[in-house]
Amino acid sequence: MEYPFSPSPESPVLVVGAAGVDIVGSLKGELHMGTSNPSRIRSSFGGVARNVSENLARLGQPVRLLTAVGEDEIGERLLEQVASAGVDVSATLRMPEQPTGTYLAVVDSRGALQFALDDMYIASNLSPAYLQSHYNLFKDASALFLDANLSKETLRKAVSLARRARIPIVADPTSAALAGKLRPYLSKMDLIVPNCNEAGILCDRMIDASKRRQTLEAAKCLVNQGVELAIITLAQYGVCYATSQTSGHIPAIRTEIIDPTGGGDALTAAVIFAMLNEIPLDDAVRMGVSAATYTLRYSGAVVPDLTLEKLYDRLII
Repeated sequence: MEYPFSPSPESPVLVVGAAGVDIVGSLKGELHMGTSNPSRIRSSFGGVARNVSENLARLGQPVRLLTAVGEDEIGERLLEQVASAGVDVSATLRMPEQPTGTYLAVVDSRGALQFALDDMYIASNLSPAYLQSHYNLFKDASALFLDANLSKETLRKAVSLARRARIPIVADPTSAALAGKLRPYLSKMDLIVPNCNEAGILCDRMIDASKRRQTLEAAKCLVNQGVELAIITLAQYGVCYATSQTSGHIPAIRTEIIDPTGGGDALTAAVIFAMLNEIPLDDAVRMGVSAATYTLRYSGAVVPDLTLEKLYDRLII
């Protein structure tokens, strides 16, 4: 297939969306409601947009992050950390009266997410006017990535500016609760990367991740709504993908799951990188699966020593 992306690895990817701190509790046994549960608890920096931007930077792709954090110690440390990875954060909003966003998750002893809470209200400060004031960043970008933590009005403005700048648009639905906000823009999406539940929301159907025919039909459903390339992540069942010309399934790489946070973000970043560097579609998706697997084995949202060479080492042939 011909990619919707023009090869432009030297131009920065513009990433717009949430950044915050992740607090993840890994249960040591079964979950018992109404009482304290022995767990291993870790914290690290996260947020879908922040994770994607750091992964891109660690793969060597120039990237700019438009996000909002509080004028607090966590926000300061977050920006220092992501900047040290190579991300340009010079346009970040600092909000003096709001705390930096937080994501709280509980995973079972097998690494599967049980439930999660997020407070990303600060992302609402990423207004249409704020994006308009940074239109020059859209014009200079090779692609736009956005997550669904943005308000409906800001999503509309982001898509409009990207279309005006004639750059491809990549989106992550972020959660089942937020996925529906992307529905009006599917016909303008060059790449969308939902999980199985999010794809079900966008396609108005129940999807069983273990049934390949259902998942491929869901990917084709997104393409029929105008998406150029749809990749649906299926946890232990791998990923499926579809374009108007082709479709396929890539199995998961068998691995121990230390922490499920950030795996999908690593996959998205790797696929964006591959597309900007003219790597064939099937190999691009395999690179994404490799990146996700590598991240699942790390206790944190982004592997700090991620490299292209390490992705190739884990590539499914």
